[in-house]
Amino acid sequence: MKEYFVKLYSYNVWANKKVINCLVAQRVEDEKILTLMSHTISALFIWLARIKGNSPAAYPLWKQYTLKELEIMSHEIGHQWLDFINEHSDFSRELVYTNYVGDPYRNKVENIMIHLVNHSTYHRAQIALLLRQKGLAPVNTDFITYDRVITGQLPD
Repeated sequence: MKEYFVKLYSYNVWANKKVINCLVAQRVEDEKILTLMSHTISALFIWLARIKGNSPAAYPLWKQYTLKELEIMSHEIGHQWLDFINEHSDFSRELVYTNYVGDPYRNKVENIMIHLVNHSTYHRAQIALLLRQKGLAPVNTDFITYDRVITGQLPD
């Protein structure tokens, strides 16, 4: 499972970086786009804090960050997730927590981790659609594209 999560979270780091670089290159200032990317990055912080038993309160779920802040935050949380994965071998433990509106839940950490990358992919797709609607060019962040890049079949 560890190898799977290293691959999945390495992909997520790559994909988030591609999107943020795309937004920077096109000088995107659209509120919806920045809020979605901010939400995506905040969720990564929130879930890791919960899993580690820390308060996620420092990471507002819907705060809009600047592109520069997103670059820094994305880099930081990407490495934190990979460090977490590399430091652990069992992701099957159950986490009991409350969500951001206070509803109680319990889920296995491995399911939360899978959810989180899917959540990121979902919001990156929304961002791609919004970019197209504004006449801007989205970037391809498909997992198969990532695999082709890391295996040398495509340039990054």
